[in-house]
Amino acid sequence: MLKYWLIFVLTLSGFVMIPSYAEPVMNDTGYVIQDYVKGICCSPTTMAFEGNDILVLSKVSGQVHLFRDGVLQDKPVLQENVTSEGEQGMLGITTVGTKVYLYFTESAKMGGHPLGKRVYSYDWNGQQLVNKTLVKDLPQTQTYHNGGAMTTAKSGSVYMAVGDAGRYGKLQNHPTGEPDDTSVIFRLVPPGPYYAMGIRNSFGLTIDPVTGTLWDTENGPDFGDEVNMVPPNFNSGWDVIVGPANKTQLERLPGFPGYTYHDPQFSWYQTVAPTGIAFTAPQGFGKYKDSVFVGDCNNGNLYRFQLTQNRDGFVFNSPQLKDNEVNVGDS
Repeated sequence: MLKYWLIFVLTLSGFVMIPSYAEPVMNDTGYVIQDYVKGICCSPTTMAFEGNDILVLSKVSGQVHLFRDGVLQDKPVLQENVTSEGEQGMLGITTVGTKVYLYFTESAKMGGHPLGKRVYSYDWNGQQLVNKTLVKDLPQTQTYHNGGAMTTAKSGSVYMAVGDAGRYGKLQNHPTGEPDDTSVIFRLVPPGPYYAMGIRNSFGLTIDPVTGTLWDTENGPDFGDEVNMVPPNFNSGWDVIVGPANKTQLERLPGFPGYTYHDPQFSWYQTVAPTGIAFTAPQGFGKYKDSVFVGDCNNGNLYRFQLTQNRDGFVFNSPQLKDNEVNVGDS
């Protein structure tokens, strides 16, 4: 999808304009980009490894595709009825052993009226996803802010981020409006109370493989995109606070009982629409040991963040980034 846009690639000296339909550009000469699979249909959203196989979701078709030994298999391993208008469709996947969890906006027929946002578990038998079982039914669906990011902890716990779906209640830090499973991060397996709340929308969720801490990316309205370390009972501040908070905003925050606000570890004042987030493995990735990678939708960039020694923030060489925010005019 990004090939159809004008892509700006961040380099050490600034931004370089790349023509439409360009191939990705690697700015680190120590690494190369290699095609693994081409010709994926129907707006692929995300993927998960299942052993040596890769399962890839198609937002529009409601299909799950199988890549085996670098080859896209002819037949999908699953077909579900979805509505894909706006930010709806086949949205999230994670695995626990041979158990596969999928999150999508289900409809009675392809492209029909959404019945709700639902999470199902399946068993992977090596050829198909079978034994469909409902895990979570989320009736508050909308054409936007449905989230979809999922991840699995070392313990086998499964987490999922859901956006506000246009709702404005207590989970969005308003004084009224009863909780309705929006603007939250769920611990789906084993089930529990909301892990976090006050989230506008998110397309990135991951676990630090060293500390086991949950992290996310979050999308601001027209400012204030974030990267957050997400402890249990985290209040991300929406819709009173976007980006780092000031004193007035903190005083206005009604809060949600038992949940505590924390500033983001990093933010962009001007939106880039951050998407996926991933840590390098504990053994490192060449010189990128102890790093976090974040993608963005608006520019097609992949950003590398260097973790602090305590792995609770980032280290920057640029004095402009010492406040942990890209402000207007910063390089």
